Amino acid sequence: MAKSQIGGAFRFWFCLFTILIYARISSSVRSDKEIRERFYGNLLNSTAPESNDTIAKMFDRVLEKEFSENDQPEGPDASSFNNSVADQQLQDVFSLENEDSDDMTTLIDKKDNVFVMSNKKSKFPILQVDLRLISDLVVVIVSAAIGGILFSCLGQPVIVGYLLAGSIIGPGGLKFISEMVQVETVAQFGVVFLLFALGLEFSLTKLKAVGPVAVIGGLLQIITFMFLCGVTAMLCGAKLSEGVFVGSFLSMSSTAVVIKFLVERNTNNSLPGQVTIGTLIFQDCAVGLLFALLPVLGGTSGLLQGMISMGKLGISVVLVICTLLFETDDATNELYQLAAVAFCLLSAWCSDKLGLSLELGSFVAGVMISTTDFAQHTLDQVEPIRNLFAALFLSSIGMLIHVHFLWSHVDILLASVILVIVIKTAVVTIVTKAFRYSIKTSFIVGISLAQIGEFAFVLLSRASNLHLIEGKMYLLLLGTTAFSLVTTPLLFKLIPAVLNLGVLMHWFPSESNIQIEEKASMIDSFNRML
Repeated sequence: MAKSQIGGAFRFWFCLFTILIYARISSSVRSDKEIRERFYGNLLNSTAPESNDTIAKMFDRVLEKEFSENDQPEGPDASSFNNSVADQQLQDVFSLENEDSDDMTTLIDKKDNVFVMSNKKSKFPILQVDLRLISDLVVVIVSAAIGGILFSCLGQPVIVGYLLAGSIIGPGGLKFISEMVQVETVAQFGVVFLLFALGLEFSLTKLKAVGPVAVIGGLLQIITFMFLCGVTAMLCGAKLSEGVFVGSFLSMSSTAVVIKFLVERNTNNSLPGQVTIGTLIFQDCAVGLLFALLPVLGGTSGLLQGMISMGKLGISVVLVICTLLFETDDATNELYQLAAVAFCLLSAWCSDKLGLSLELGSFVAGVMISTTDFAQHTLDQVEPIRNLFAALFLSSIGMLIHVHFLWSHVDILLASVILVIVIKTAVVTIVTKAFRYSIKTSFIVGISLAQIGEFAFVLLSRASNLHLIEGKMYLLLLGTTAFSLVTTPLLFKLIPAVLNLGVLMHWFPSESNIQIEEKASMIDSFNRML
């Protein structure tokens, strides 16, 4: 009896143990399968064939031919950046030991981006230093400085030098950067401070001084580009939101580059120079509104929700700005600079939490300070920080451009630049002529604003994060903007020759009539300011 009880108990525990082992193995296999599906599943979902054949897909196939999958900015290929981990064991993918350090754990995602993890469980807290990130930042800043100085000596915009420097050191060039995600994250501070400084320079007095041709005309230019690109997108079967964004993107011109060339040629006080500068001022002010429009186009926020959020943001930060600025009015520059940066970042963070963008929050913070007596002092304190992070941001944008890509597709990029220059010159000339300016003055304003501005990179980066545009269009707009900035010095050198040809062909009036028109316009502008 005792033996039978012992035998029965033994069989019971043996069966129970067998069941537990089987359940453990099954759950392990299932979890391993789920992990693998989560890790590699997205690679299988992007190749499904599409049955509909619209004009948009035909255009996409044309871009597919020009811009191959290896050119996409979503992730570098295995042969050019961080060896692929597809053949490694799953545990090696999720937890790899840094070769240069015994206590630094790293993680690699499906795009081969390397992340440095926090310290393992330790009895005592230890400060961790990511030496690779520091090394990457040093490489980016030094290369940006070299590129900016070189292009400045060549008479080219320093912005293009930053972009080219990033392209050379990035994954498509010499592959000096190993932590792309971390560098791009730090570089986002450049966008925040760029928009903050832009908001500090916002002034209703300036907008009133430049007259209706800059305010109303500048608004008409933006609306015209949005309308033309939106209609073109619908005719091609593409999304309306993508076309509207491309229109707003193309309407931007480079304030820094254009004003630099106007001052060098001593034409900033002429009638075309005044109209050009006034339009640029309005475009800079409109950047904040375009950032508010992007979430609506991307489908992540409604218009009413965006307006309500903006009201919440203004109420939440108005008390903070008054407290910070009045408390630090008599403080040292160091403390004032820290308070200004803190207010900028706080406003950007609040904007992000309210469902808006970081860029819009920082722009609103700058606009709020611009209405006080601290605007110029704050701008002087923030400007060095803005310049540093702006160079870092533009260099990180350049890392997405492969040198081989630029060389391989230089034909389609040059064709796009020529098309942009012709269309922008025509639209701006027509809008300016509608305000009763001569065809010569209107043409000078049009060709001066024919390039795509540096803030277009910021808009493009934000639109890419919102998945508003696809990879091929992203690369096309990115390369077109860079090439258009390079061609700006050439356009300014061609203006006198084109004007002389226009006078000979009787397209433009004589110089005496232009001088009479300029004097009359100067008197009208002076009367408006009074």
